[in-house]
Amino acid sequence: MLLEYDGTQFAGWARQPGQRTVQEEVEKALSAILREEVPLVVAGRTDRGVHAWGQVCSYEHEAVDPQRLNALLPRDVAVLDCNPAPDGFSARHDAISRTYCYRVLHRRTRSVWHENRALWHGWDLDLVALHACAQALVGSHDFTAFTPSDTYHRRFEREVLAAEWRTDGDLLEFWITADTFMRLMNRILVGTVLEVAAGRRTLEDFVALLQGAPRSQAGQTAPPHGLALARVGYA
Repeated sequence: MLLEYDGTQFAGWARQPGQRTVQEEVEKALSAILREEVPLVVAGRTDRGVHAWGQVCSYEHEAVDPQRLNALLPRDVAVLDCNPAPDGFSARHDAISRTYCYRVLHRRTRSVWHENRALWHGWDLDLVALHACAQALVGSHDFTAFTPSDTYHRRFEREVLAAEWRTDGDLLEFWITADTFMRLMNRILVGTVLEVAAGRRTLEDFVALLQGAPRSQAGQTAPPHGLALARVGYA
C-alpha cells in the first residue's frame, strides 16, 4: 500500500493513547472494509509533523481498492495504490533504502503557502557550503552525533547512497537516500548543515562529526514540518 499524508496533526506511527496517528486511521479504514482487525507494517516511522509523499505499508490480507479506503480516511491521509504482494513481504524489512526531502524557504519574507511545508530561513546562506556538506555525507559514516543521546539504537553506522541540495525558486530542497535512518537523523543533519551555510561552523567541523562525535557537538534539530518521506526502495 502506497500512502501520502500531511503530518501536521499526527503523532506519527507510534501508538500513544490520546494521540491521533496515521496508523490508527488506516487500520480503522481497513478493518471497516475487511471486517476484522488488520495490523500494518510501515516502511519508515515518521515523527509528529513530518509528511509523506511515498510511505509504504504492508498487511496480511487482500488488496483493497484505494477509492474505498479514501472514502473512509480523513482528508489529510490518502492511499495512492494498493496491490497484492508476495507471501511474507514486509514493507519495513524488505526495504533497501529510504529517501527523504527537507524543504527550506530561503527568502526575506515568510510564506502563507509554505507555512507547514518548509522551514523559513530569512538570512544569507552559502549555497556552496550546502552542496559541500551534502557531498561529504555520501558513503558509510558514524551518525552518533545526529540522533538523540537517549536512544534505542545499537548501530550508528549508516550508508548514505545519495545526498544533494536542489533549488526550486526560493525553495532549497535537501534530498537524501540511505539504507536506514535513525530517529531525528535528517532533522539534526539539516539543522547542522544550515549552521555551516550560515557561517557558524566550518565544513571541516561538519565532516568531523561524521566520525562518531557525541550528539552535543552537532547542531540544533530542524523543525519537523519541512521534512517528508519521499519514497522507499525495494530490490
